[in-house]
Amino acid sequence: MRKRSLGRGGLEVAEIGYGCMGLTGSYGAAADRSEAIALVRAAVERGVTMFDTAEAYGPFTNEELVGEALAPFRDRVVIATKFGFGINPDGTRYGVDSRPQHIREVVDAMLKRLKVATVDLLYQHRVDPNVPIEDVAGTVKELIEQGKVKFLGLSEASARTLRRAHAVHPVAALQSEYSLWTRDVERNGVLAACEELGVGFVPFSPLGAGFLTGKIDTTTTFGGADFRSISPRFAPDARAANMALVDLLRRTAERKSATPAQVALAWVLAQKPWMVPIPGTRKLERLEENLGAASVELTDADLREIDDAASKITVQGARLPEAVLKLTDR
Repeated sequence: MRKRSLGRGGLEVAEIGYGCMGLTGSYGAAADRSEAIALVRAAVERGVTMFDTAEAYGPFTNEELVGEALAPFRDRVVIATKFGFGINPDGTRYGVDSRPQHIREVVDAMLKRLKVATVDLLYQHRVDPNVPIEDVAGTVKELIEQGKVKFLGLSEASARTLRRAHAVHPVAALQSEYSLWTRDVERNGVLAACEELGVGFVPFSPLGAGFLTGKIDTTTTFGGADFRSISPRFAPDARAANMALVDLLRRTAERKSATPAQVALAWVLAQKPWMVPIPGTRKLERLEENLGAASVELTDADLREIDDAASKITVQGARLPEAVLKLTDR
């Protein structure tokens, strides 16, 4: 895979990363640990260099898994992780917490779980409405000066919050949901701010939490441990309406001798040269399928056709609960 730069500080990664969240839950029960470690290592062998985790995944267990899996390849990979949720030592939660002292404590714990001396890319997972973003960025700046962190990132932050953080310390990357069915950042100023400031953009759920692969339809059921079971966008009626997007991807995929998932990822890659999507999977064949998207070329005509068709489709259902969607600004 080709390399892409995130920010202007020298952070360079392969054009498709790996989102590790699903290995320890969120889409159901955790994967078998040994199989998950093998899959992460298979991703390294196939050219993936950026791996995305967070203290909240598990909680804690995802970082431990990623740390163990990547230990033999530490000099070849970039590990991105996130702080920002209030999590007690026993795993119970209490909202969001980006108080400076809490950030320092969390990072020390992350370093141990990940088995590293430095966190490559540290994101604020969600904006804390009770802590000015200047205090957050200033604290991470101190951690960078101490050698505990290399680069600052934000997740799901507004353009205003990004600008304020960037004024304190350069933000290397902003991570938000982005795909053919979630295009908020095109309209709310986030992508424009990233381009203006030279901030990289990392789309999570670039396959629409699996929907854009074409493997989910109105008959698909989700277990109680799968967040899609309570997602408005995955309600049966919404799924039925949103299948029009999958049909669009299928038509393009047939012409390109590709899969809907590969076209969905190729579409993201074609938007900006400073975007690095992080699809996740638990299966080797899906990993290889996702990475194959780097070889799918969408022409300007292809992109216009996809955008024209997509503009006629109204996506049904909110992507996340309203309380979470509000955590973008401070």
